[in-house]
Amino acid sequence: MFETLRNVWKIEELRKKVLYTVFMLILYRLLCVVPVPGVDLASVQEGLETFSLLQFMNSITGSNLQMYTIMAMGISPYINASIIMQLLTVAIPKLEEMNKSGEEGRKKIAQITRYVTVALGFLQAVALTSAIGAQASGGTFGLITIGFCMAAGTALAMWIGERITENGIGNGISLLIFAGIISNFANQIAVGAYNAWHMPSYLLIALPVLIISLVLIVAVTCVDLAERRVPVQYAKRVVGRKMYGGQSTHIPLKVNSSGVLPLIFASALMQFPPTILAMFGSSWWDQHINVMGFWYQLVFALLIIGFTFFYSSISFNPDEIAKNMQQNGGSIPGIRQGKPTALFIAKITKRINLFGALFLAVLATIPTLIYGIANVSLPFQASSLLIAVSVALETTRQLES
Repeated sequence: MFETLRNVWKIEELRKKVLYTVFMLILYRLLCVVPVPGVDLASVQEGLETFSLLQFMNSITGSNLQMYTIMAMGISPYINASIIMQLLTVAIPKLEEMNKSGEEGRKKIAQITRYVTVALGFLQAVALTSAIGAQASGGTFGLITIGFCMAAGTALAMWIGERITENGIGNGISLLIFAGIISNFANQIAVGAYNAWHMPSYLLIALPVLIISLVLIVAVTCVDLAERRVPVQYAKRVVGRKMYGGQSTHIPLKVNSSGVLPLIFASALMQFPPTILAMFGSSWWDQHINVMGFWYQLVFALLIIGFTFFYSSISFNPDEIAKNMQQNGGSIPGIRQGKPTALFIAKITKRINLFGALFLAVLATIPTLIYGIANVSLPFQASSLLIAVSVALETTRQLES
């Protein structure tokens, strides 16, 4: 890793890309301290304590939602708009034709996505402000002003992310989320260091938390890099005067192919009922459901396992891989081509997904388990840790390549 960083400064073009990325991330973090006018921060804090879904959004945005800055919505409207456009591309023939028409068609879809992002940012800002009563002064004009300010912040975040992707290193949108998570993590470390300096007895809590955090980071890194390599042998083919094939290769199957999506989906599903009930002024969930309880965590873990297999089923097609291998003269040693190959790959995929799903479920429940046993909170959520590690590894791979 250090060798890679040293080589970065030896290549002028790469050095410029890295400096550009760092500059844009600094600009993004500076914009994250610009407050939205006409906001009651006391109501925002109360809303964060009431709606558990907002706590997850706050951790992703680096506490921007807690401070209600112009970047409070973060990049989430852009992610939602991208998902909506992907679904509409399948459902609407005109968009599907545009998507298949080449680079110009994809540029048009990207432009539509930007417009949808700004509209979603405005609607989400207005709805959120109204739901938690964050508006300091009454009036429709004040609410619209807050919506425009936060929508402008979302547009700026989207622009910065696209510029990083185009002119910098790594995926810009992912790096913005990474910057928010790391800044929140840095704040937790600063608070812990301050408490340890003024209260030496705090080290009895801080050291075990630090050790557990490092172990989890190493475990997530190992699982993220792990892959099952299925050997493939290609037969020799003569085309004209040239001979093709004859080499041995492999199909890399990632252990955690679904990434952080099962955690996000399961968290959103578990936080949806209390958020809806709280919006209607009901406290039934808080009175009858114990978030730290065994049954809640069991359902949460089962949802993560279910979403892992569901995502794998829609994103990975063993039949298509077996068909492509057969067309190119490839085969797995000891396995016949066609259907037997597809069944063999599907069997391996199920075993890998089972391990990945169990790992995600354990990772998601460990912070709650530690809090229930020792009454100590880890400085990050499982989803935040997965996102941060994945983005860091992907950016490192791009630097090395």
